[in-house]
Amino acid sequence: MAPRSYDLVIVGLGSAGLVAADLASHLGLKVAAVERDRVGGDCLWTGCVPSKALLASARAAHAMRNADRYGLSAVEPEIDSSRVLERIRRIQAEIERTDDNPELLAQKGVDVHFGSATLTGSRSVEVEGVGELQARFILLCTGSRPAIPRLPGLAETGYLTSETFWGQERLPESLLIIGGGPVAVEISQACARLGVRTTLLQRGERILSREEPELADRLCGLLRTDGVEVVLDADADSAGIDGDEKVVRATVAGERRQWRVQEIMVGAGRAPNLEGLGLEELGIETTEDGVAVDGALRTSVRSVYAAGDLAGRFRFTHTAGYEGAIAVRNMFLPARSKATELVPWCTFTDPELAHVGTTEAEARERHGKSVQVWRHDLAENDRARTDDATEGEVRIVTVKGKVAGAHVLAPNAGDLIGELTLAIEQGRRLRDLATLIHVYPTHSVTLAQLGGEASYELADRIRFLVRSRA
Repeated sequence: MAPRSYDLVIVGLGSAGLVAADLASHLGLKVAAVERDRVGGDCLWTGCVPSKALLASARAAHAMRNADRYGLSAVEPEIDSSRVLERIRRIQAEIERTDDNPELLAQKGVDVHFGSATLTGSRSVEVEGVGELQARFILLCTGSRPAIPRLPGLAETGYLTSETFWGQERLPESLLIIGGGPVAVEISQACARLGVRTTLLQRGERILSREEPELADRLCGLLRTDGVEVVLDADADSAGIDGDEKVVRATVAGERRQWRVQEIMVGAGRAPNLEGLGLEELGIETTEDGVAVDGALRTSVRSVYAAGDLAGRFRFTHTAGYEGAIAVRNMFLPARSKATELVPWCTFTDPELAHVGTTEAEARERHGKSVQVWRHDLAENDRARTDDATEGEVRIVTVKGKVAGAHVLAPNAGDLIGELTLAIEQGRRLRDLATLIHVYPTHSVTLAQLGGEASYELADRIRFLVRSRA
C-alpha cells in the first residue's frame, strides 16, 4: 500500500493536538491526526474536567455545612460519592459529544487514525494497523503522565494516580496523597470536604513551591481548616499492606511516623510521553522535561515540531492549546511567532490561587531596589464581605512602576489573573489599572484600588518635589 501524503500529521489528540488540527483544517491544509487512546487527552479524561467537577461537588457540600454564615440553617450533607463520580462521567461524556469528538474532526476534513505512532523519518510516521503517513510537517503532542516516585513497596501495595483515580466506583474512606503540587492540593481539599479522611504528604517545606510563599502558606492553613492533614518536610521511605489497610511510613522532622489508609494516591509531578516515538533513532534531542524545542516550537529536526506537555515548557491545558496553534502558524504562515514565556496559571482550590509573572523574591534578585510589592487583603473588598469569603489577598509586584508579577488568592482568582497578564504583556504601570472602570461590587475592584494607591504615591512624590522647590 502506497503511503498517504499530508501537509501535516499530528501525533496525539489532547489539547495541543485538537487546537492544531482545528486551525490547520481552517487553513485548508490536508491533515491527519493519530491518537492511541481517547480524543481529549489528559484534560478531559484525567485532569482539568474531572478535578474541577469534583471540586464543584465539594464546594457545594462545604456551603451546606456552613450555611449559617448566610443566615440559613447549616446541614451536614448526605454524601454518596458514587453519585459524585457518576456526575463527573456525565460531564465528560457531554464534552466528548460536543467538542472532543473524532467525528467532528472528520467533518472538518481531518483524517483521524487510532493506534500507536512511530516516526520513521523526518517526514514520515508509521501508524499501527494503518501504515505509513507522509507529511511536510509532523507535530508531536503526546503529552505527559504521572511521575511515580521510587518508594519501596509502593508498587506491591498499589496506588492511585490522576489517571486511575476517576475509575473508582466511590471515594475511599481514607486517602493519603504523596505530593504537594496543584493536583495533590486540589484533590486533597475536594476529598476532605466530601468526607474522606485525607492526608497530604509533602516532601518540601511548603505546598505549591512555585507560588508566592506567603500565599501558598495561607492556602495551606485553609486546607487544614477543611480537615486535610498536611504534613510538610515528610520523607516517605516505604509503603506496605497490613490487613485491610495500606501503610505509608515517613520521617518528619527526624521523627518516624506512619499512616494507615484505605488508598494511596501519587501526585508528585509529571513525566513526558517520549517512549515509542522513534525520537532517538531520528536524532531528535530530548531532556528530562521532554522534547527540546526552540522558540518556534521546532525540534532539532526542522520538519518536526512539538507542543504541550511533551515540549516540557509548561504543563497546562491552556498553554498546550496555545502552543499547538503557534506551531501550525510557524509551519505554514510566513511570519514566524515565538511562543511566549509569560504564562498565567491557577490552582483551583477554594479560594483559588493564581499566578503570573515574577514572584517578589525573583524580582528582588533581578531588580533590587526598583521592586515594590502592593498588597490588598480580601477582607477589605466589599464583594468578599457580601459573600462571606474574605480569606484571600491580591499581591502585585512592580519593577520601576510597571507590573511584573501578580498573585491572587481569591474565589475567582483564575478570572482576575487575565487582566494582570495583559498588564504585564503590554508593559503597563500599576497606576494604569486605576484608569479603567471596574464593575462594583466585584473582586476586580481590588485591582483598581491598588492602581489608585500607586497613583496616590506618585502624587505624593510630585507634591514633595513641588514643595521642595518652592
